[in-house]
Amino acid sequence: MNRTLKKTSATNDISKDELPVAETFLSIQGEGFNSGRAAYFIRLAGCRNRCAWCDSKETWDVSKARMEKIETLVNLASGSGAENIVITGGEPLIHNLNGLCKKLREKHMNIFLETSGTEKFSGNFDWIALSPKEGKKVIAENYELADELKMVICTPEDFSRAEINASMVRKRCRLYLQPEWESRNIILPEIIEYIKGHPSWSISLQLHKLLDIR
Repeated sequence: MNRTLKKTSATNDISKDELPVAETFLSIQGEGFNSGRAAYFIRLAGCRNRCAWCDSKETWDVSKARMEKIETLVNLASGSGAENIVITGGEPLIHNLNGLCKKLREKHMNIFLETSGTEKFSGNFDWIALSPKEGKKVIAENYELADELKMVICTPEDFSRAEINASMVRKRCRLYLQPEWESRNIILPEIIEYIKGHPSWSISLQLHKLLDIR
């Protein structure tokens, strides 16, 4: 589903034609609705959420990232042979994504976004995965843009937080519960039982970690 989002000013719009990049790579999407699909990942640096269980803590500090021109990123993505592009982080929406999305769109690529929803939107996407973080406020209008809601579950108390967030999204938004990786052996049985009793939810596993791929 293509959408044109309202153009906004990004908090850390360092440059109009380049972005701070933690890494880029071709792999398999391991989470949520698009799990199992080949995709080229553009992982941008910078995040204010700083979750204790984050598996990408190296992306937090923008100053440690390499700056890449948008044109270079698009050429890397198009040259990878991938049809799907995942823009992730960190929190990618602390940067202005209008230019990157515009150039990727010109290459006729499917653009997926992974976001916590804590920053103003910019860019144009085919699929938006919203993953709220504990203690971090999602901007209200961002709930309406989500195609999927992915809630990371660490403890049984997180189920109530998941339901609160589910009440904020559109009815057609896909709902996923994902075990926090380090707690998965303990919490996964509880997630399975919860979904049995709450069938609006589906389970999301970090397939890339199970397969031991990047």
